[in-house]
Amino acid sequence: MSILMANEQYDFNSFKEILEVTDGNLASHLRNLENQGYIQIEKTFVGRKPQTNYQATKDGKKAFEAHLEFLENLIKSNKS
Repeated sequence: MSILMANEQYDFNSFKEILEVTDGNLASHLRNLENQGYIQIEKTFVGRKPQTNYQATKDGKKAFEAHLEFLENLIKSNKS
């Protein structure tokens, strides 16, 4: 999600390259995010090659921001 928060959209192969994960592992995680309504998928062709792009939804952005806020509060509370 952090990649999609910093980029309007990202394609499968770029995700795989930057995260250094297998196709199956990445597909599983992306499917879970899609099932939660956190990302949307767009399948296109570039020339003759299929390309799958992912984009964070409004709900996904809200959930990620809430997650970051939770982590920040957790860190702050442990510093006391």
